[in-house]
Amino acid sequence: MCSPLHQPDGPLLPDAGRRTFLRAAALTGAAAAAAGLGSAAPAAALPRQNAGADTARWRPDPESPRFTLVVMPDTQYLFDGASIDKAPVEASLRYVLDHGRDENIVFLSHLGDLTESGRADEFEAIGEAFELLDRRRIGYSVVAGNHDITSSTDDGRGRTPYLDTFGPRRMRRLPTFGGATPDGYNTYHVFRAAGREWLVLALDWRPSAASLAWARNVIAEHPDTPVVLTTHELVYANADGDEAEFSGHGEHLWDELIAGHDQIFLTLNGHYWPAGRTTRRNTAGNDVHLHLTNYQNRYYGGSAMIRLYRFDLARNTIDVETISPWILGRAGERLNALERGEIELTGPQDRFAVPIDFEKRFAGFAPVPVRGPRPAERLLIPGTVAYWRFDSPAHPDGSAAAADLRVPDLSGHRNDLVREAVPGSAPDALRWSTGHHPDQPGHGSLYFDGSKPPLRGAYLRTEDNAPLNTRTFKSGYTIEAFLRLPADWDAGRNAWGAVLGRRGTLAAAGKTAGDPDEPVATLSVSDGPGLQWAAAPLNQPGAVTNWSHELPRDRWWHVAVVNDGKLTTMYVDGCVVARNPATRTTGLATAGLPWLLGAYEYGGRLDQLMHGWIGDIRIVERPLRVRDFMMARTASSH
Repeated sequence: MCSPLHQPDGPLLPDAGRRTFLRAAALTGAAAAAAGLGSAAPAAALPRQNAGADTARWRPDPESPRFTLVVMPDTQYLFDGASIDKAPVEASLRYVLDHGRDENIVFLSHLGDLTESGRADEFEAIGEAFELLDRRRIGYSVVAGNHDITSSTDDGRGRTPYLDTFGPRRMRRLPTFGGATPDGYNTYHVFRAAGREWLVLALDWRPSAASLAWARNVIAEHPDTPVVLTTHELVYANADGDEAEFSGHGEHLWDELIAGHDQIFLTLNGHYWPAGRTTRRNTAGNDVHLHLTNYQNRYYGGSAMIRLYRFDLARNTIDVETISPWILGRAGERLNALERGEIELTGPQDRFAVPIDFEKRFAGFAPVPVRGPRPAERLLIPGTVAYWRFDSPAHPDGSAAAADLRVPDLSGHRNDLVREAVPGSAPDALRWSTGHHPDQPGHGSLYFDGSKPPLRGAYLRTEDNAPLNTRTFKSGYTIEAFLRLPADWDAGRNAWGAVLGRRGTLAAAGKTAGDPDEPVATLSVSDGPGLQWAAAPLNQPGAVTNWSHELPRDRWWHVAVVNDGKLTTMYVDGCVVARNPATRTTGLATAGLPWLLGAYEYGGRLDQLMHGWIGDIRIVERPLRVRDFMMARTASSH
C-alpha cells in the first residue's frame, strides 16, 4: 500500500504544531487585492439570505424517488483560534435552507475536523453557525476529527468542547436522531426518502471495539435499512490520483465492520486530500462505494465547500456535484482571481455519477416483494367489456399454442379469442410464456414470432359474432396492454406488427380522409420501435394518431390509450407521452369486423404480425384514471 499524498496532522495534542495554510491563503488574498484583483467580502458584509425562513419547519418529500444528501468535509481552517470566519459555513448551511425544497435535501453530514484546535471558542463559533439548521430542525450529523479532540480513542475521552457543542443533548432535538454510544462520540440518524428509511452511521475518529460493537448492533436493529457510513478517516487518493486506497485505520474499519455488513453501500470520509474514490466488494459480493472528499488544502480553507449527493432511484444513479455556496452567492460581485476558480469543481473526483441498481443492490437485505398474480375478478371494474390473460399453468413455458386455441374473455361478455396462422408458419409461431410485467395481474403471456418477408406467424382474433366487434364507445374508452419486444426485434423485419387493432379499412368504415386502405384502428409497433395508436373516431373523417417515445427492447411495458369523449391520450407505464393530438375525438368507428391481437392489416389483408410478447389486455368502455390501470399498485375498483 502506498502512502497518502498528503498526510494530515495526527491527533492534535495541546503542544502540537499548527498548520499555517489559512494564514498563507490570507496573505495570498491580500497580495491579490493589492494587485487590483479584488478580495473576498468581509463576513460582516455578507447578506443574510432568506433570513425570514430560518424558523419555518423543514419538510422534505419522503416519497419522491429523487433526494439529496449534503456532505460538508473538513472546515478546520475557518475555525483556527483568532482567525475564525464562520461566514462560509453559514453560506453552505443557508444553501440547504434555500434549496431544501427544489433539491429535496433530506440530510447533511459533516465529516469531522470542524475546528483546527478543538478549543471552546472555535466550537462556539461553528456551533452558532449550525443553529441555522437547528431552528429549522433539519437533520444533520457530525463526527469528531483528529483536530477536534485531544485523545485518539473515544471511550476514555470524557467531556470535550466537541461533545459540549455537538453531543447527543443537541442532536436529540432533531427528528432524524436515532441514538448514540454512552460516551456520545458515535451517533446514528434515520431519515425517510424515496419511500423508505435510510440510516447514517456517524463514527468517531477512532472508534473503540465497544463502539464498533454498538455500530453492529445499530445495523442489526435496522435489518432492512440501507446504511451510509460517515467517519473522518477511511480512504485516501493514491499517487496517481485516480483510485482511493484504505489507510491502516480504514482497513481496520473495513475488516471489522463494513465488509461484513451488506447494508453499508456508501462510505464518506475526509481527513486526506485530494478527493478520491474507489469501489470494493464486500463479503456478500456487492459493491461498496468509498468516497473521500476534503478541500481544506484549497483557497480559503476550502470555503466550506459542500458535496451534493443527488440520489435518483428512478434512474438508478447518484449524481455528485461539488460547489462553494459562499462564493456562488457572490458570483455577481467582483470575485478575486482565486475565487473564480472555486465556485464549483468539475474534476473527475469532484463531479461524477455513481450508477447503482438500488433494487438489486439492496435485494440481499431488503428485497422488493414480488407482486403476486391477482384474480381476474379483481380486474373486472365497472365498464369492462373485454379482458384476456395468458397465465395458463397447464402449458409449459415455451410450448406451442394449439391450433384450436381458444382464449376466454374473462369479462363474461363472450369476446373470446381464437388462433389463426399464416399458411406455412411454424407450429410454434405462437408460444406460451411465463414472462410478464412485474405489475401485471396475470403472470403469463403469449410470444408472437411474426415477421416478413415472407409473412409468417400466428395471431388471435375475436369471433365473427363477438359483441365487441360493433361497439363504438361513444362515452369514452380505455384500452390497456402489456408488451415486450425481444432483443432481436428488427425494424426491417418486424416494424408495424400490431399489439391490438380492428379488422376493416377506413374506407369500409365510411371514412373519406387519409389512406382508405389503412385499418380503422390499430395499436402498432412502429419502426422506432415506438407505439402508434391510429384510430378513426366517430366524429372525424379519418384516423387520428397518438405516438409514444421509442421503447427499449427486452423489457416489459404497459400501454394505455384513454378517450374521455373529447380527447385521446396515450400513457406508457402510467406516464403521459408527448405526442397526443389536440384533435377532438369521440368514440371509435367500426366496420363490424373482429378485433385482432398480434396482427396488422392493410387493404383488408394481413400485412404484418407481432414479434414479441403480449400479456394481459383489458378494454373498458369509459376513461380510467392512472391509479385504476392494471399496473397500478393503488388501483381502485370504482
